[in-house]
Amino acid sequence: MFGKKQTVADQLVEVLVQSGVRRIYGIVGDSLNSLSDAIRRNDEIEWVHVHNEEAAAFAASAEAQLTGKLAVCAGSCGPGNTHLIQGVFDAHRSGAPVLAIASHIVSTEIGTGFFQETDPKRLFEQASHWTEMLSTPEQMPRMARVGIQAAVGKLGAAVLVVPGDVLEADAANETGTGYPMAGRVLGAPPADVIDALAERINAASSVAIFGGIGCAGAREEVLALAERVNAPVGHSLRGKESLQYDNPYDVGMSGLLGYGSCYEACHEADLLLLLGTDFPYRQFLPQKNTVQIDIDPSRLGRRTALEMGVAGDVGATIRALLPKLEPKKRDFLDKMLHKHSKELDRVVDAYTHDVENMTPIHPEYVARVLDEEAAADAIFTADTGMCCSWIARYISPNGRRRLLGSWVHGTMANALPQALGAQMLDRDRQVVSMSGDGGLAMLLGELLTARTHGLPVKVVVFNNSSLGMVRLEMLVAGDPPFETDHDSVDFAAIARAMGFHAVRVEKPTELRSALRGVLDHDGPALLDVVTDPDALELPPHITKEEAGGFALAMGRTVLSGGVGQMAHLAKANLRNI
Repeated sequence: MFGKKQTVADQLVEVLVQSGVRRIYGIVGDSLNSLSDAIRRNDEIEWVHVHNEEAAAFAASAEAQLTGKLAVCAGSCGPGNTHLIQGVFDAHRSGAPVLAIASHIVSTEIGTGFFQETDPKRLFEQASHWTEMLSTPEQMPRMARVGIQAAVGKLGAAVLVVPGDVLEADAANETGTGYPMAGRVLGAPPADVIDALAERINAASSVAIFGGIGCAGAREEVLALAERVNAPVGHSLRGKESLQYDNPYDVGMSGLLGYGSCYEACHEADLLLLLGTDFPYRQFLPQKNTVQIDIDPSRLGRRTALEMGVAGDVGATIRALLPKLEPKKRDFLDKMLHKHSKELDRVVDAYTHDVENMTPIHPEYVARVLDEEAAADAIFTADTGMCCSWIARYISPNGRRRLLGSWVHGTMANALPQALGAQMLDRDRQVVSMSGDGGLAMLLGELLTARTHGLPVKVVVFNNSSLGMVRLEMLVAGDPPFETDHDSVDFAAIARAMGFHAVRVEKPTELRSALRGVLDHDGPALLDVVTDPDALELPPHITKEEAGGFALAMGRTVLSGGVGQMAHLAKANLRNI
């Protein structure tokens, strides 16, 4: 270390390098100075400067989700930590193995109300599996390795809180060579559980499968199960990239963003198998005749009443189960497949036929063209809100594409920083941020991060000058939209000023060529598409209460003088309504 004694910060960096970490996302600051200096002097790791610590955690989360390996972010004391926690919370709820380094004020001032003082341990406890403070140099390197193992072993966030003076103190122990990090044990349940599960499945006249992120890595097993019992296969949004493509049993997705006959299959089957999903919306589950298989026992039965709960890895459980299952007839499967085809024509294709000359541009059309023009191995990130609908319904997985979003935490502004983390992994792979105008505006400064690091990320802005999903929620609740619409913004002009190649499109006839030019640009590029704020995303199953609320909101709007607005909305959604 250039004649300088190793510090705790040096030792922490050494442990991270031993663990395979090659970059830390964050913003430098006084309580982090010794850490950033240690990184400066180490050739095996880099500091990735962002413009908001929240984005640092989103970027690290994206990296961890794509690789399945540890990723790291950092925030300085006080405001640096409170910015950081939003993205850490999202990483944690996404099951991304992320270590957050939260620096603290000087240890001698803790508890005195010192400048920028917070209590990071209490702050991050709800957003992590493990949060502990490194109080003395003697706790290193053991404390860092315990935190890393918590993140990797439990799949989520771990937070190491370190006062600035402890970081710059001399190391007290040898670092050693480290040890391999172990993930979850992936195994099947006991034989008697498999026998009981097989008995229930064999006794059912018809079976449906609903799978989630827990089916990642078990695609072939799920399809083999569907083949054996002729079960239609639906999926959650997080299960889409594993289960949808080349699946002869696919019946789409359930939930507010859903499509196809998944809802009907789940409710009409004699037995529903929930595989590796913690799907939170109880109203879309039948609440009866259900068996759930999940690697995490704490998830069993918390969303729906169960006939049986099975703790085990999805793939290993199915492999043990298959030899014990009896084949079933195709009647139920064929019925759901026919219904699925009709629903796709009604819902998914509703806005994408014959819309090439319609203005404002339908957002569904933008998503369809993007799906057609994007690379076969592209990584897509989507902002929370209506962009989730467009990625769910129009972006086609194929086993090589990846789809990322804030699927569980549901925060705005996630798409761009997640795209930055994905692009840092591979500058030659196409990464597309499907950004809502509201989400992009919230972390607009991260466009500068892309320029600073020369990241060739592509940003497609669905610019409807509205918080579209909130607008729809108000309509369904029976309320006219309030404070959801805002001023039109030329994001292309802003992006050009930030060093981006940027194009603004208002006519659908210009969309494809403009998108092609953005995707082909050698460097960061942005396509600002002016879309119709009245294009609604409607789920395939709408309750009487939701329909009534929508009608009530339309009536209230008309009575308040908004006849023209309702006429435009009806015209925009004529295909779907």
